[in-house]
Parts: sequence; structure tokens; C-alpha cells
Amino acid sequence: MGEWSRTVEEMVMSDVRDPQRLPSSSVWAGRRVFITGHTGFKGSWLALWLSSMGAEVSGYALAPPSEPNLFTLANVAHGLAHGIGDVCDLAALQESMAKAKPEVVLHLAAQSLVRRSYREPVETYATNVMGTVHLLEAVRRVGGVRAVVVVTSDKCYENREWIWGYREGDAMGGYDPYSNSKGCAELVTSALRRSFFTDSGTAIASARAGNVIGGGDWAEDRLLPDAMRAFSAARALEVRSPGAIRPWQHVFEPLRGYLLLAEALIEDPAAFSEGWNFGPEDADCRSVREVVDLAVSCWPGAQVDYKPPVGAPHEAHFLKLDCTKAHHRLPWQPRWRLAEAVARTAQWYRACAEQRDMRAFSLEQLAAYGSLA
Repeated sequence: MGEWSRTVEEMVMSDVRDPQRLPSSSVWAGRRVFITGHTGFKGSWLALWLSSMGAEVSGYALAPPSEPNLFTLANVAHGLAHGIGDVCDLAALQESMAKAKPEVVLHLAAQSLVRRSYREPVETYATNVMGTVHLLEAVRRVGGVRAVVVVTSDKCYENREWIWGYREGDAMGGYDPYSNSKGCAELVTSALRRSFFTDSGTAIASARAGNVIGGGDWAEDRLLPDAMRAFSAARALEVRSPGAIRPWQHVFEPLRGYLLLAEALIEDPAAFSEGWNFGPEDADCRSVREVVDLAVSCWPGAQVDYKPPVGAPHEAHFLKLDCTKAHHRLPWQPRWRLAEAVARTAQWYRACAEQRDMRAFSLEQLAAYGSLA
């Protein structure tokens, strides 16, 4: 089914469902789920969420990408089958997947940093493009998988600095190696889905989101992790590109979208096997400076130094997504606005600095997200 082939009547009828609904424990309890990249920031939160709903989670990833890291601090490995491996190794990936016998596969393994992609373009393409090829080939060889969600990025689109959001049917592209590799991963997913998975019993969709924030991210060259590191050490945060506008959202928002999309693929494979955008409301597409101001308001004594570096590599100034399709057809809409998302992020890092039980605190944040009306 095409990106916009649903009738107006069908779209209106979908609004009868709650657009802020949560993934269903009745769907996930006891279901075998295979996650690539489960040691990363988003992957760790996703594994923790699924485990809390009773899913039988198996993970395949490199070792945690930083020290400290969410995977270790929140003891994400507890209650799941934890495997270390590289998505560039097809044989090892296939062996791990075959052992897990998954019904649902969520592919999050990636090289996810723009500036690193300039330093390591070969690794970036190998992981993000061939890693996706390997993942889908392993699914094809192992068999028995009902739903696959391939996670890419909002940066997969050819960014023309438009003031309106990109729709799922817009051209893939990307200026830098990271963004371009994500556009390539989308093309790979589309081609392999049509070539090998039509009427196969395996539904495959891609999910596009970016600029997520939340507790437990220690990646380099990301605004909120850099801010939390600086504020915790009583240093001034150095900010580049304060005028750049990004579609900021808490990490729980796209993760909820991925899970709802997987549920939809299980229920109606033909209708949902396509690309999906998950981004914030337009009002939460804010400048870097505005997000920094929110972070400063949550951390007494925080200081900021605006010093855009000389000779910095190109990064897009403005990019946002049109999420109309997800709003109407899943339906999915964000639950936390930007101010709440920044406040929850700061709370997590303060709890970490206070040496709280971070698994318990992380589960409390998931519960708080789910307790909203």
C-alpha cells in the first residue's frame, strides 16, 4: 500500500483510537524479540521497556559505546539474553538470531554520529548500510520472523532546508556520510522488502526519528549529553550552532512509535510495511539556544559559553518531519512536550550523580511516562 493511499474515511476512523496510547503488555508479554544495538542509548531504553512488559528479549550489539553508559548503570542485561557481536559479521548475526527464534526484530545498531562519520566514513557506511543488508538477510535465512522495524534517522531525507516537514515519500539523500548512509539504509530496506519479502509472512517497516534526548546518553557531540557532563563538573557548556533548529523529543516518544508500529505490522502486515516518521509537534522544533536555556533552568549554577568552532564540518541548519501519517494511522502523537522532556532528562542525570539505583529510577521514569492520561 502506498504512503498516502488510505482513504479519508479510514484516517478519520483511526482517530477513534487514542493517539497517545501505549504499547500493549498483552501483545509483548512472552513474545520473543530480537534487538540489534541493545547496548546503545536508544537500544538500552527499548530493551528495558520490553523486558518490563514481559517480552523475551535477545540482544546483539557491540560493547556499550561509552563509559559510563545506560546499559551498565541500569543493569539492562538483567532478564535478557545479552549477546556481543557486530552487524557487519553476517554469520555471527545469523547464528545469534537463529538461537533467539524471534517473532519481532528491532534493528537499532548503527554508527549514529554526524561528526564521527566525517572521521570514519568507511565504518559509517559499513555499519549503517551493510549492517542493514546483513540484518535483513539474516531475517530471510532464519525465517519465522513476523515483523521487522528498521530504525534509520530523520536525516535520511535530502535536506533542502525547507520550512515544512519532510513526508515519507520525499527523496532520500544526505549531505554528510552519516545522513547519506541512513538514506542508503532506507533504500536497502525498500529494495529488499520488495525483492524478497512480498507474501513471505514477514512484514518490514522503517522508522525515522532524530534528535532524541533522555537520561543515559553519553555520546560525543550531542547537546544534552555535553550539557550534563559540563554542568555535573561545574564547567561552562561550549555550544556550537546556537541558531540551528532541530526536532527535539524525549527518547520515549520514538521508542513508543517503534513498538506501536511493530504491533501494527503483526496485526495488518500489508498496510504498515513502509516508512514512518516519528517527530515532535511543530512547536517543539526549537533552536539549540532555546534547548540550552531549558537545560540551564533545570540545573542551578549551570554556565554556557557560545563559541562556534572554526572550521567545523557541515551540519544541517533546519530539518523537521511531517508525522501526519503516524498521527492518523497508528495513531501516535508525542506525550511529553519539550520542557517536560528536558526536565526529565536533567532529573535522570542528577539521580545518577547522586548514585541512585539507576535501574529502579529508569523504570520509574518509564512508569511516569505511562501514567499520563
